Amino acid sequence: MASKGEGVDDISLDWAGTSIVDLTSPELEKANPSLIDSGEDFEVLDNDEDGDEDLSGLPPLEDVPPSKTKEDGAGDAPNTPAEEEGSEATQEWLDVLGSGLLKKKVLVAGHGRESRPVKGQDVTVQLKAMLEDGTVVEEDPKLTFTLGDCDVIQGLDLCVQLMEMGERALIISDAKYCYGPQGKSPDIPPGANLALEVELLEARDAPDLELLSGKEKIELANRKRERGNFHYQRADYVLAINSYDIALKIVGSSSKVDFSPEEETELMEVKVKCLNNLAASQLKLDHYEAALRSCNQVLEQQPDNIKALFRKGKVLAQQGEYSEAIPILKAALKLEPSNKTIHTELSKLARKHADQKSVETEMYRKMLGNTGSSNLPAKCKDKSSWVGGKGERSGGFRTKQSIPWKWLFGATAVALGGVALSVVIAARN
Repeated sequence: MASKGEGVDDISLDWAGTSIVDLTSPELEKANPSLIDSGEDFEVLDNDEDGDEDLSGLPPLEDVPPSKTKEDGAGDAPNTPAEEEGSEATQEWLDVLGSGLLKKKVLVAGHGRESRPVKGQDVTVQLKAMLEDGTVVEEDPKLTFTLGDCDVIQGLDLCVQLMEMGERALIISDAKYCYGPQGKSPDIPPGANLALEVELLEARDAPDLELLSGKEKIELANRKRERGNFHYQRADYVLAINSYDIALKIVGSSSKVDFSPEEETELMEVKVKCLNNLAASQLKLDHYEAALRSCNQVLEQQPDNIKALFRKGKVLAQQGEYSEAIPILKAALKLEPSNKTIHTELSKLARKHADQKSVETEMYRKMLGNTGSSNLPAKCKDKSSWVGGKGERSGGFRTKQSIPWKWLFGATAVALGGVALSVVIAARN
């Protein structure tokens, strides 16, 4: 079960060293067993305050705009479209996004525009990645990934969509569309731009989800989920949400193949992990309603899932619903009494709830014209401090008599109702 886990501080940051192959290769499971075994544990019960992150630098889910070209140096051919076949096409840089941050140059022409792959297909490429000084940091003779699913770095994913079968191209990508400010230890420093030499070898339709066996569906969904974990660790929450959504689509797809009870159980576990991680990503982006829906879907399947309870409590707290959030966090704390993060969050919410009640009480007092016991006559104050028929003080304690604001509010409502009823009766007579 993945309903309990450690906080984000307990997870190794070696994940940042994942190669361009990332989560699409079976070797990753051997290279990073702790992260894969921990499932969604990477993002639980963190102590960070939501909203502290600066999300302005995160790469969005870019799409490829209509092709246009841009010169890059005096030696380049000025106005030849990149799509044209022939030797001139190999001399032109294509500004993929129109910002100058991602450029593509054809080195060897392909088999024509009609041979270009489309989103959703599984493509295989030969890849060599280099730093700006020419240092080779990655080589893969046959890298396979699903086009458009952000299974690899964004610069590669976007540019392969513009390649023809058999084409060999050079891609110059800003760090924003590679490994960003984190880099990739140990080879790629933070903020490094990359040059990618890519040859498109094959493109084929993705497998029919309805025909996948239980084992194949579980493996595919887990690859997408793990890719989402990769994005989450790098604070790319938009891309993480995209990967988790894809994994959930795989898990929830209909099937023409019978699954064993064990496979059904494992698919449900993958679904719960994806929903929990999806809620964590949505919470980071302040998408509270979406995060609440994700938590509720987990709790429908596993009412005692501590991560879903904790996040649901945090969402409700962010929305100011302290009276609803506190019982949910108490339920989570009952499941894991030693969890310091839940203790801290619960204490913080209790203080906020008390402050909220004080503000509401003061507001109602002002509405009713009662500013507190300080307005009571002095004689009333003296009498309220005495108890017993002999006028002696009980044990040295002063006891004040005050009327609760709820009673005052109710009495006022009854009085107003009586007046309204009298007016109605008088009008009828």
